[in-house]
Amino acid sequence: MTLGWRAVVLVLVGLAPVLQWPSMSTVRWWLLLCLVVIAVDLLLAPSPKKLTVDRSGQEQVRLGESSRTTLTVTNPTGRAMRGSLRDAWVPSAGTSGERHTLDVPGGERRRYVTDLLPTRRGDRPADRVTLRVWGPLGVAARQESRRVPGSVRALPPFHSRRHLPSRLAQLRQLDGRSAVRTRGQGTEFDSLRDYVEGDDVRSIDWRATARRQHVVVRTWQPERDRRVILVLDTSRTSAARIDDQPRLDAAMDASLLLAALASRAGDRIDLIAGDRRVRGRVTPNTDRRALLHQLVTAMAPIEPVLVEADWTMLAGKVTGLTRRRALVVLLTALEPAAIEEGLIPVLPALTAHHRVVVASVADPELGRMRADLSDLKAVYDAAAAERTGSLRQRTADALERMGVHVIDADPEELPPRLADHYLALKAQGLL
Repeated sequence: MTLGWRAVVLVLVGLAPVLQWPSMSTVRWWLLLCLVVIAVDLLLAPSPKKLTVDRSGQEQVRLGESSRTTLTVTNPTGRAMRGSLRDAWVPSAGTSGERHTLDVPGGERRRYVTDLLPTRRGDRPADRVTLRVWGPLGVAARQESRRVPGSVRALPPFHSRRHLPSRLAQLRQLDGRSAVRTRGQGTEFDSLRDYVEGDDVRSIDWRATARRQHVVVRTWQPERDRRVILVLDTSRTSAARIDDQPRLDAAMDASLLLAALASRAGDRIDLIAGDRRVRGRVTPNTDRRALLHQLVTAMAPIEPVLVEADWTMLAGKVTGLTRRRALVVLLTALEPAAIEEGLIPVLPALTAHHRVVVASVADPELGRMRADLSDLKAVYDAAAAERTGSLRQRTADALERMGVHVIDADPEELPPRLADHYLALKAQGLL
């Protein structure tokens, strides 16, 4: 049960008789009267347990976009139920207007809508729904809290989507729609055309030339149906916050841009997200248009785990996917201890069969610390940032000597730089 403001007013009204007949018996009789009124009102109040509550609404929404959830309250009794309703969610669901005035006539139903604006990626579950039904006097109410299952999944926002049109234009040039196709190492045959001045004589097709009685050359295009394997590190290093977001979220953004670009290029995309075990996985299918949806759906519930990454296990998963040479992109933090102890020992097995790229999200705060020499404390901070940067560079140099290309950039710069590296490999025929 719960008491309303009218119960407080009822008790305060008793001050008048107490002032008129100041004695303890007057106080006792008035308090007894108040208790009787409250008990009668509570007994006459309908039970909220008789109400049935169902939930419906949008289950997925991109982070930063709003959603709605609807509660349908049905009153199967013959009495009207009036009071209040609260639809509680976890704080990160970003609810607004979760408190509603409950007014359901007998034998009818009403819908109550709550707006949601998630502030964190992942599954944001609903908490309890609280129903409060007042008695006819409005002094006391019956209250019940129950769980009505529901959740909204906030998908990765894909901020780097704005870089996709310009990279697709470069990709069309590589495909030969805007530029003449030429021969390069690792490219595949496309078509025949007449020889023009400046063509490489090594591309002349002598059999076709003999048939047509004029010189014909072969044209080539970047190979399609290559394999791009994205390995997303979800270990403790991915939990660090970079510009008020987890490093894992920035790595997801970079992988989405690369996946969208490679899919348009006709390549096959695999995703493995894990630490000591696989947390999410996406394998290629025939419908390339559904790839991004599959990726963001698989990434949405993944959260950093405070354990070390098992790179031996992750490398084994990569090796088990394909025996053909593929582009393997390791999205992990360029932390010297984690790289030297976990990743470097397994790299020779990967680089022997695949082209490996390590993409790391750098912290722009280190650059700001190095530039600030305003006081003594800032100088010490700058020295610490400089040492951290030098250790990261030493680790990157060690990876480069093993045949691994390293991309270490801020969250805003990493997605386009990774996409540009992919296009450069395509242009050189190295995929």
